[in-house]
Amino acid sequence: MSSESTGREGEPVWDVVVIGAGPAGASAAYAAAVAGRRVLLLEKAELPRYKTCGGGIIGPSRDALPPGFELPLCDRVHAVTFSMDGRLTRTRRSKYMLFGLINRPEFDQRLVEAAQAAGARVRTGVTVSRVEQHGPAVPDRRTVAVVLGGGETVLARAVVGADGSAGRIGAHVGVKLDQVDLGLEAEIPVPATVAEDWAGRVLIDWGPIPGSYGWVFPKGDTLTVGVISARGDGAGTKRYLETFIARLGLAGFEPSISSGHLTRCRADDSPLSRGRALVCGDAAGLLEPWTREGISFALRSGRLAGEWAVRIAEAQDAVEARRQALNYAYAIKAGLGVEMGVGRRMLKVFERRPGLLHAAITNFRPAWNLFAEITRGRTTLAGIVRTSRLARRALTVMDRS
Repeated sequence: MSSESTGREGEPVWDVVVIGAGPAGASAAYAAAVAGRRVLLLEKAELPRYKTCGGGIIGPSRDALPPGFELPLCDRVHAVTFSMDGRLTRTRRSKYMLFGLINRPEFDQRLVEAAQAAGARVRTGVTVSRVEQHGPAVPDRRTVAVVLGGGETVLARAVVGADGSAGRIGAHVGVKLDQVDLGLEAEIPVPATVAEDWAGRVLIDWGPIPGSYGWVFPKGDTLTVGVISARGDGAGTKRYLETFIARLGLAGFEPSISSGHLTRCRADDSPLSRGRALVCGDAAGLLEPWTREGISFALRSGRLAGEWAVRIAEAQDAVEARRQALNYAYAIKAGLGVEMGVGRRMLKVFERRPGLLHAAITNFRPAWNLFAEITRGRTTLAGIVRTSRLARRALTVMDRS
């Protein structure tokens, strides 16, 4: 190992250390490793591990996967049933697959394996206490010290934080959040006769709490049933889930897993870097504000973070590192940031007028076609608003209504 890749006392210096082995972290590790850099991926849990997540893989997620990656699909969705708190139910169908459904433990494990195949080293069961960019643990200005729970120090030329919205690296960078939602979910094993009724079809229910909705995602012999709403009314969100499950006739089946989590969206002016440390995915507060869809945002931001971490690792001084970090922020804001802006507007409309959106998507074929195109990855909400004058006018009208 050359002197440039070792610290003062001979410790190895990794080009890129990625913290968190979810979709964002695994994507970042893959992107940096496939570029030929020395990459270490740290994960506090043992893999595979369960994550509260609906597990929907839309077109943008598929497009962001490593080449040749085989999705471990549990089902392929061709139909969506929409309802308004159990009423006005209507099913729309597509001859093309709208999106796929996965279980997160298997999906995340395969992403990590792809990063390993590209050359990344993985360490599990490792807790990160803090990141230091100055001080006695840092041998020079090109190096970041990642201090682990047991006191061990790992050195890197660049760090990618993908350790979730409550992780250490987001706090280090100073991520600011302006939307926090509570998601509750149950994994419900069902008999084959019930599973057959749901095969290839999901349910989306616009809920009784402003901005809330529920879902049923079929995954073989298990239904993933969940609801989400703004944090602050935990009891109301729990009642919604219980009522939702009972209304579906699923109350008699014992969930194998019941879980909850908070989703957090970044503020517009929230930083994405500090020195040689970048954040991506949930750690950066990157997800779609209306649907709270996060997998595609994690995969896409993780790939960008890995690519720019390589550039930061190559930077010889703080000025060049800062320039590359700003380029990363620009890439995020020009793509995912624009999508988040439209998503925020859609959420505000949805909070006030859920019936309007329900009527449009269930009764107005062009609206359903746009929904299908978005889920298949043929376009995005931001793309529609950018290219369609009618869509811009409609959204402006709804903004004011």
